[in-house]
Parts: sequence; C-alpha cells; structure tokens
Amino acid sequence: MTHEEIYRGCVVVGFDGSDAALSAVRWAADEAGRRACGLVLVHALMPPVTTGGLGIGLPPSLDLIDQLEAGAREQLDAVAATVREDHPGLDVDAVVTVGSPSSVMLEASEDASLVVIGSRGHGGFRGLLLGSVSAQVAAHASCPTAVIRGTAPLGAATVVVGIDGSPAAESALRFAFESASRRGLSVTAVHAWDVPAYDLLIVPNGPVPVPLRDVADEEVRLTAEALAGFREEYPDVDVIEHLVRSPAVMALVDASRDAALVVVGSHGHGPTVGALLGSVSNGLLHKANVPVVVVPPDPEEVVAA
Repeated sequence: MTHEEIYRGCVVVGFDGSDAALSAVRWAADEAGRRACGLVLVHALMPPVTTGGLGIGLPPSLDLIDQLEAGAREQLDAVAATVREDHPGLDVDAVVTVGSPSSVMLEASEDASLVVIGSRGHGGFRGLLLGSVSAQVAAHASCPTAVIRGTAPLGAATVVVGIDGSPAAESALRFAFESASRRGLSVTAVHAWDVPAYDLLIVPNGPVPVPLRDVADEEVRLTAEALAGFREEYPDVDVIEHLVRSPAVMALVDASRDAALVVVGSHGHGPTVGALLGSVSNGLLHKANVPVVVVPPDPEEVVAA
C-alpha cells in the first residue's frame, strides 16, 4: 500500500519522540476517534550529512540509514501500540519515511483530512514554531493543520473561530462548527476589526475617513451574514458572537483562553479593514495556549471569490 493510500481520509500526526510530539499524538488520536477515521503516525527521518574533501557534503551510508530507520520504527511502533490500547477499535498505522518534515507533512496533507504537529520537537521536527517548518505547513497544506500549543482547560465549552468574510475564513467556520458539533460545544465567532489611520496632510489625495459608526454597522452585517448559513446547518451548536475593535491576534488569543481550540483561516483579505492576514495565523501559532487549527480555503470558494 502506498503512502497516499495510507494517508487518505485519515488524521496524520508528525512524531519525533519529543514530549510535544506525544501530546500531539494523544490529541490526534482523540480527534480521529471523534471523526471515526484512521490515524497515521509519521516519523520524518533526516539522516545526518557528512562532509568530504573540499567541504563537499556526502550522503549517509545505507547502513546508517537502515540503523536510524530501525530505531525510529521501534519507537514509533511502541507509541502506536499504546494508542491502540488506549483507543480500542481505532485504525492506527505507523510510517517511517526519509525526508524533510515540511515536505513529508505537506505531501501527507494532499490526501489526509487533517495533519497534526506538536508545538516543539527535536530531530526531524525540531523548531516547528520558531523556524520555518510550521509556517510552511500551515500556509501551504492542502488540508487543515492542527498545531498543539497546549492542552485545553478542563471544562472548555467552546471552539473559537476568527472570521472576516474571506474564503479561508469561510472554511475555518465550517471546520469550527463541525468540531463543535462533534464535541458538543458552542462556537465563539470572533470578528476583530479596526479603522486604518489617515493623515490627509501627508497623503492629501488619500481616501476620506469613514465614520466610525458606519464601519461598525458594516462589520455587524458581515458577521451576521457569515454565520447565517452555519446556524441553520448546525442547529445543535450554540453561537456566541464576539465583535471587537482590536488587532485580530490579540482578540483571538483573549477569546481562546478557556476554549477547546482556536480555528483560523490560513489567509485573509489582505490589508482591508478587519482582515485576518497570514500574519494572524502565524501570531496565534506563537501566542495561543490551546491547540490552533489553520484552515486553507476551499479551492471552489477561491474561484467563486
């Protein structure tokens, strides 16, 4: 069976032996159980490169690769066995593959329903949040990416989602409502907006400032329109609207302190009022204390937009 066939429709979680990766595995196993789908544990193996004469990098020997792969396989199989014991009936696979963490997870995202990564790691998944790997996966994954920033507080009763009317935010709303429905939680929809600064002395031909009341009324209308269809589709989910004039990252972090998870689109409307930019998802990955899910836009919604 190919990796594509193993990943298809499953929750795929990156594992490197770190404590953060173990937390990600536990979260991913619970999520796979809720979705009634398979779980795939993936270890991305990055063999060290040796240096030869004239500073030329040499590929590792096949014996070293086999040795590293055997060690990774033994560890991964042990974790998979524990997951099966804790989650009877859950279909669990374990994959050890050679490649960079970002490329492995991005490849898996083409067939998976969700990819999951720990907030910090070592070995193949080291520096996910502080380096470029998390940004690459969250920004370019074909399916939603969950980064496990921490455990949800006991009694968490809501899923927080950021909205701004963009295609990615529409997909994030769907993910949030589906998650809340599975978990029996409410949805807290956060629409953070602000008014751009104007200086007609510096830019005399710039746009005329919009009255604050008009902007606020428009944001209320946009929020209501974004939620209307989901309220009808998920009548079992209570909705809490949180419209706030604030930077989006700050508003979402504040709202998610007691949440089960926070969901945001991978990209927003760009420099428009109230936009959830790519910088917002990146900011959440550094500041949120609960699991963060970054959702890409549906290709059909992008075309329609």
